[in-house]
This record gives sequence, structure tokens and C-alpha cells, in this order.
Amino acid sequence: MMNRTLLAATLAAFVLSSCGENKQETTTAGTESIEHHEGMAHGDAMPAEGKVVIEAPDFTSVAGPVKEQIKSVIDSYLKLKDNLVASDAQKAQEDAKAVLAAADKVDVSALQGEQKAFAEEKLDEVKQSASKMAAATDLAAQRGQLELLSEATFALTKAFGASDQTLYYQHCPMAMDNQGAYWLSSNQEIRNPYFGEQMLKCGSTEETIN
Repeated sequence: MMNRTLLAATLAAFVLSSCGENKQETTTAGTESIEHHEGMAHGDAMPAEGKVVIEAPDFTSVAGPVKEQIKSVIDSYLKLKDNLVASDAQKAQEDAKAVLAAADKVDVSALQGEQKAFAEEKLDEVKQSASKMAAATDLAAQRGQLELLSEATFALTKAFGASDQTLYYQHCPMAMDNQGAYWLSSNQEIRNPYFGEQMLKCGSTEETIN
């Protein structure tokens, strides 16, 4: 019975530290330590070609200023993400306000039917999450809104072909109390905004758009 208990504890320690960076974990017996390296589930590896995480309609033929306006949302988002990586709550708060302002400037009046409905839905999600981040002064509250903001921003980007650079949709399995969460980056190298320096390289690229 004791052996089973020790085995279960050791396995639990391994799972919880699977995204750690060369961290040392000690068994409950305290007699040995195991060095855990970055495993297959994280790193800078590219996703399988054609892999799709976020389904989005194809509105890339849409003309007018909407693409540039969405691009402004993306640019502000990327600054926000970088400051969450740096664990700078004050700058992240300012960036969230910039995201919200950029989203407010996206003019969907010229869009039609499904295009307009989709844009309004995702922009509402951007505004909802960005406004909560802008009102928060602590990192935990800000990071708690990043998943929704990332999904909505990525969906808008894909649907309208709004980016002029390669973007990487990345995932950390340990974020949000081990539920896992995504973020958007212009850098293939993993820099985790949910943990910052605590687990900087925890994550993997799951989808890429050019």
C-alpha cells in the first residue's frame, strides 16, 4: 500500500512539473530528486501542417478599412501579451486600455450579413475581456481574461486576413489551474504570458497563420 502511495505521489509531482524548466522535484521519501526537462508537450516546435485550432469563416475578400482597424487591435494585443510575459501589471493595464480603444474604432457598418455578425460577436468578446483587464491592477486578474481575448483576436485575424506578419497561436497546458489556455504571438519562440519567468518556456505552437 505504501509503495502505491509513493508511486502516486511521484507521478503527481511529475505531471505538475512537466512544464517546468529543469526543475528539481523531491519524492515524499526525500531520498532522491528527479530532474524534469521540457518535454514533448512544449517548446518551440511547429504544429502539424494544416492544423486548425480556431475555426473561422473566410472574409478575407472584404474591402475597406476594417482590416487595418483589426490590425491595430492585434498590435495592441501583442504589446499587452509581452507585458504579461514581463509580469508588468501596470503596463499591461495600459495596453488593455489600448486594445479596448482599438476595438472601439473598428467600423463594421459596411459589412454585410454573416461578416457583420461575426465581427460584432468577436469584437464584443475583445471589449469584454480587455475592459476587465483594464480595470484590474493585479496580474492574476489580467491573466484570467487573456484566454478569451486571445481566442477572439485570433478569430478576427484569421477571418479577415488582417495580419501582415506570421502569427503563432500557442498553448500552455498548465495555465488556468491546469485547464490549459492559449495566447497569440508574433514570435515562434515560446514566452509564456500566464506564468512569466516562473515557467517562461512552458507551451507549444498549435497553429500558425501567415
